Amino acid sequence: MTLFTKETEEVLRASGWSPGRQIDTGPWREALERNGFQWNAVADRFLMEFGGLVVDISGPGITSAREPFELDPMLADGEDDRFAEWADVIGESIAPVGELDSGRYFLGMSESGDLYLVADWLASFGKIPDALESLILGKSPVPVDAE
Repeated sequence: MTLFTKETEEVLRASGWSPGRQIDTGPWREALERNGFQWNAVADRFLMEFGGLVVDISGPGITSAREPFELDPMLADGEDDRFAEWADVIGESIAPVGELDSGRYFLGMSESGDLYLVADWLASFGKIPDALESLILGKSPVPVDAE
């Protein structure tokens, strides 16, 4: 049994993923915590399986364009204040997990497992596996009300 649709699984496999994949996230966690980021166990588990993937997609999607993304939390280094501000809004930490659209947006994961688009605004792709489906198939994230 797979967690993903056939198309999403094919894209992930072409990007280097396989079921049960495990990588060491320790160096990322240590570097980012030193630089002011909050880390959480959910982001750590996610990155153990999907960290390091570069998903090179483009074209029309279901409700938005399909955009490339890279799951490397170091790409958000220097943005700890942005992540902390949005964490205050939602009431839980958001750890960086990568970037979307060649650095136009950052990706972060909350303690409760929501995958967020992090920018001057915040939007949720939902929880894994649905969040990866949304990213790969081109489904718009749901904006978070900042008030």
